[in-house]
Amino acid sequence: MREEYLLAALRMGAGADPVPEGVSASARAAFGLRVPGGVPAGPVDVPVPPGARSSSEAGTAPAGLRRFSADGLVIDVETTVTGGHLEVAGQVSPAPGQDARIEVRTPHIAKVRVPSGSGHFAVAGLPPGWVSVVCHRPGHPPVFTRWIHVYP
Repeated sequence: MREEYLLAALRMGAGADPVPEGVSASARAAFGLRVPGGVPAGPVDVPVPPGARSSSEAGTAPAGLRRFSADGLVIDVETTVTGGHLEVAGQVSPAPGQDARIEVRTPHIAKVRVPSGSGHFAVAGLPPGWVSVVCHRPGHPPVFTRWIHVYP
């Protein structure tokens, strides 16, 4: 059995057994989703204020709320699926400034919003599935969240 894997690896390495086109197309599509020069925002726990409802007794934030942080920014992202469509709302803090824009993207669609003066943004009508948020600020590298899988 191991010999079969070795022979298959040698054939691929020699170019005799090319990578299937579907695999290559998926790799190219994934590469196109990167944010060149961007700063990845890592996940941060969202504390729940005392007395507020939470998704569990452990005091965690509601299920659709996630927080990310990097480069001096905090990006809160809340996702819901309504009527088969994904809705994304959130806030960037501190507010990113006058010429900032928020890009809410899926693998197939990206929608850009100008955040309010307090850093709030919202997008509706996206397909359920994978979503990421990017904050673009003049004079700063873009800050992006990891991909979140949202399903009905």
